[in-house]
Amino acid sequence: MISTVIPVFNEVESLALLHQELADVAGAERLELEMIFVDDGSTDGSWDTIARLAAEDPRVHGIRFRRNFGKAAALSAGFNAAAGERIVTLDADLQDDPHEIPRFMAEMDRGYDVVSGWKLTRHDPWHKVLPSRVFNWMVSAVTGVRLHDHNCGLKSYRREIFREVRLYGELHRFVPVLAHARGFKVGELVVGHRPRRFGRSKYGVHRFIKGFLDLLTVKFLTGFGQRPQHLLGTLGLLSFVIGLAGLTYSAIYWVRTQLHPELGLAPLHQRPITLYSLGALLLGGQLMSIGFLAELITAYQGRDADTYSIAEETPPALRPAGKTVHERSAS
Repeated sequence: MISTVIPVFNEVESLALLHQELADVAGAERLELEMIFVDDGSTDGSWDTIARLAAEDPRVHGIRFRRNFGKAAALSAGFNAAAGERIVTLDADLQDDPHEIPRFMAEMDRGYDVVSGWKLTRHDPWHKVLPSRVFNWMVSAVTGVRLHDHNCGLKSYRREIFREVRLYGELHRFVPVLAHARGFKVGELVVGHRPRRFGRSKYGVHRFIKGFLDLLTVKFLTGFGQRPQHLLGTLGLLSFVIGLAGLTYSAIYWVRTQLHPELGLAPLHQRPITLYSLGALLLGGQLMSIGFLAELITAYQGRDADTYSIAEETPPALRPAGKTVHERSAS
């Protein structure tokens, strides 16, 4: 079964058309398709349409939030409800073409765990396209996952990814990056992009600000999630050493002012290096302290969390009953 997860926020005009397109694709390609519509606090009657579609078509599953929790929460709820071994996400505004689904399945048959869409030709205004391309370049450069369109809502996943990747905040656009960090194979597919027919874009300038902050979070999680002291401690130690070196120089300078007053050297408290060095010393100590606390939290929470990802496993070896490993080795 293929599960399609569709976040919905005030998309009443396009829901029936999207359902019909999905049904047409399933019929033409003979796909066992599940359609999960997650209403993220719509106020325009979208839920009434979803409820009607669910009553008419048993393949439709509707989920309604009490209020708007964001796209990541909607996707997470859809992933938890999905019954299919493969999951396809697409937006509800009809800009993503459901007829691309068979192509995504073909790419996954080639061994990919995640396939991300790439809107090579976009039908959006330039003031949305240009910042998006800059953001995509920046994500690829920082994370090392080279995708042309991290923001594309049309993606496909193997279900097991979401046993290891947890979504929160605005991290939904970084699922390929998080999956790649766990060892899953990520691919990309050029897809068509259709002009908007209904409604308006839900994103503005604040999206790019939040996206940059989320990128820093993802970089920290994927690079230092299990060893935060490697980053915080390194920065702290560097700052501490710079501060210590500056204060050492200041101490030598003070001795010179005391031994050679005839030189007319400025008093120590008027030297900017003293304040900067003291600030660097304190900052270094704070960063290393935060690093130690982060290590303690990671060690405590990591007791029940896997720090690895298993791709395959053979059946357990036969073991003689009643013997420990050391007893079997001795025998």
